[in-house]
Amino acid sequence: MRPSINSNIQKNYNTIPRRKSNAGGLTFRPFDSADIATVQRMISGVKSRTCDFTIGGIFLWDDYFAYTRAINNGTLFIRGLCENDTTRHAFSLPVGDMSTAEAIGQLRKHCIAAGIPLTLSAVPEVYLNELQRLGAYNIEEIPDWADYLYDLDSLTTLSGKKLGKKRNHVNRFNADHPDASFLPLTPDLINPALEFVRSLEGNPAKSPAAMYELRMNERALRHFAEFPFEGAVLTTPADGIVGLTIAEPMGDTLHVHIEKMRHDIAGAGETLTNRFAMMMKERHPQLKFENRQEDTGDPGLRQAKLTWQPIDRLRKFNLEIPL
Repeated sequence: MRPSINSNIQKNYNTIPRRKSNAGGLTFRPFDSADIATVQRMISGVKSRTCDFTIGGIFLWDDYFAYTRAINNGTLFIRGLCENDTTRHAFSLPVGDMSTAEAIGQLRKHCIAAGIPLTLSAVPEVYLNELQRLGAYNIEEIPDWADYLYDLDSLTTLSGKKLGKKRNHVNRFNADHPDASFLPLTPDLINPALEFVRSLEGNPAKSPAAMYELRMNERALRHFAEFPFEGAVLTTPADGIVGLTIAEPMGDTLHVHIEKMRHDIAGAGETLTNRFAMMMKERHPQLKFENRQEDTGDPGLRQAKLTWQPIDRLRKFNLEIPL
């Protein structure tokens, strides 16, 4: 899941204007739920497992990164803000039916007409060589926004010495809560899940970051049926919901967008991760990897992600394209 927004990200999403714009043959407008199926088709061919090219990565964060979209010749163009610097405007890598060269050519026309530079943000590493052939320069890695990728089978079995502590935490939870239940997220559980995430967030008025985090979680739950999401809750008879997770299977990768748990209940987080991995592997045998997304430079979050033994970090880059 994307991490909680920390002090490295300063922009309040309420201050970012998003409006329809037209230049150079591309008309950008805010995303709408009616776009989901179309966008899902266009991102299906992306050559990267990064979270930015998923429905959740786009639609749950469109307000925060001020995303607007244009669709031309079966290709998705996204205009917004740099992933690591929300004071700078940028585009996502165009994806869809057009070749990268054709799509970049279209963006060039747009940027020339609009009088703005052509900056791409959070470009997956696999596309760098192709973009360099198109003249990319000022290539800057954004390491705090690299996604953590895991072997899904290891999360289902928790086998081996390196995951021994995780296995012990799950055993502790099972011993403490023999009557716990792990349930798929269904319509009748949406309201209890909403109450659960609100109880964890505290007072959202304390900061724009907390307010957006709560808004994003509520949006995912209230519109759960509209998104290609699957989820589950971990419950105990005494405490009700103690863990919630929402994810998006895409190709061979499970993208975890939301994972919330009671930290005061020993092993709740580890049990949630383990049981959800098992459930999703059973439902989708083709899944091989789990993307648990970025740490944004937060030392505590980075350490937590490392304890799950990632097999890779999916590198991302910002770059400029000459006009």
